Amino acid sequence: MEPAHKEAERAAAPRAAGSGVVVQVREKKGPLRAAIPCLPFPLAVLCLFLNTFVPGLGTFVSAFAVLCGARTDLPDRHVCCVFWLNIAAALIQILTAIVMVGWIMSIFWGMDMVILASYKEQGIPQQL
Repeated sequence: MEPAHKEAERAAAPRAAGSGVVVQVREKKGPLRAAIPCLPFPLAVLCLFLNTFVPGLGTFVSAFAVLCGARTDLPDRHVCCVFWLNIAAALIQILTAIVMVGWIMSIFWGMDMVILASYKEQGIPQQL
């Protein structure tokens, strides 16, 4: 009986795989994380470098890029609000760097900037 059962599974497998079901996963970002700007790649790498050696400095620089027109995942918010969210993130990184939390957060923030910039260069939409 088992060989017939295996045959039925094999016959059903191709139909299930080609059933046309599309699954989409979206990451829900908080306001601070959604305020990370999509920068040109060289500027994103510079911000990562700055965040690695001086926590919060690259995030502070990226806040001014928002004023220069860098896109974020917060299109419904005013530019000044997004600017202040980035300044707040930089201050959090600077103030908590003493206990290493801010330093790690700062490095991850810079890595997110580089990832967003690489998506932009490849033409991949910012929201996956």
